Amino acid sequence: MGWTCQHDFKGECKLLNKPCLPGIKGCILNKSEYTFSSGNYEEDKKRAQEKSQEIDFAALARSN
Repeated sequence: MGWTCQHDFKGECKLLNKPCLPGIKGCILNKSEYTFSSGNYEEDKKRAQEKSQEIDFAALARSN
């Protein structure tokens, strides 16, 4: 699936005045449900596993 960001203009982010890198700090897609691929399957798989292993601090607090 392809898409175009409304702030992308010839590879430059009009919002941040920087080269367009989806998901960087300040990007409107940063806090979204989108997943960006690094182009390396193993690295993407490792990142997904690390994200799924995040600690649920609320559950931890309730258990103590």
